[in-house]
Amino acid sequence: MAADEQRAARAAGSAAPTSPTPRYERFFDRAFGVRGKGPRIPRGVAMTVICVVATLMKLLFRCKVSKRENLVGLARESGVVVVSNHSALLDVVMMFMSAWPRVWPRLIGRSTLFEGRPVFGWLLARLGVIPIKRGEADLKAIKRAARSLRNGEVIMILPEGTRRSRGSQVPEVHGGAAMLARMAKVPILPMTVRDAENVRPEGARGLRFPRITSEFGDPVLLEDFDFLPRDQRLEGCVWYALRESYALNRRVAPEDVDMVELFPGGYDFTPVFREHPIPRHTSEEVARRCATARQAAEAADAVEAVKSVEAAEGAVAAGTSGPEQG
Repeated sequence: MAADEQRAARAAGSAAPTSPTPRYERFFDRAFGVRGKGPRIPRGVAMTVICVVATLMKLLFRCKVSKRENLVGLARESGVVVVSNHSALLDVVMMFMSAWPRVWPRLIGRSTLFEGRPVFGWLLARLGVIPIKRGEADLKAIKRAARSLRNGEVIMILPEGTRRSRGSQVPEVHGGAAMLARMAKVPILPMTVRDAENVRPEGARGLRFPRITSEFGDPVLLEDFDFLPRDQRLEGCVWYALRESYALNRRVAPEDVDMVELFPGGYDFTPVFREHPIPRHTSEEVARRCATARQAAEAADAVEAVKSVEAAEGAVAAGTSGPEQG
């Protein structure tokens, strides 16, 4: 009797319906950026959507980008993690447009944008968006993003996790951006988007059409935070990068940004960085360092390849020159 029940349970389990894997999921593991390696996401749909959205953004909001060369110079030599403050839905659009067309960046989006929305999910996948599950360690998404960075792509992240002044979730400093930078050994580049929140101010009726601008800052290197305790290193790095983003946003010195006001429940690194100033780097300097490191890695790979070929040839020669048997 027990054996019959076990067989029935196994049969029921095997007959249980499983949710099919969306066909567009294959795009999550393909290259999207200019320097990406391997199979690529077809760009026809993305090009059409981007051109339409870019035209509307320029006509309606007279968009302007400052210091785009900071990103372009880095992206020629390395993958880059771009971080920004988050105050409005249009931040994401403006971030993408600030890099395109010189750079085709990839965005990290919450997985709920894909769930139950096959057409919208397909479109986001065609635009290079990588889904990530909120509130948990989504290793698959992290590995996908790190692989893209190692392949020379640009990943854009909003480390606060939610828009300011909207919803019930309180903005926090999340260390995921620094973790990706560590896994892929790439720099972090702060940027900001200004006045997107004024398109529909809280409490206002209807839409407004302010001029939306963006600006890229100077790169941040994770290795400069090695003096911090290991459990604070990633958060401290992102905290510093976000302070740079808010300084760009408000056009003030980073030291004048009140991070306690912005993140009242988080750890305040202000006195730590006052005692241990973080070195400042230019994009040109970091790009040269990345190019040198890449060339050294390519040279090491070439030497290993030559050694492998020589070892194989030696093995073949040893086999053919063995003693003859009569």
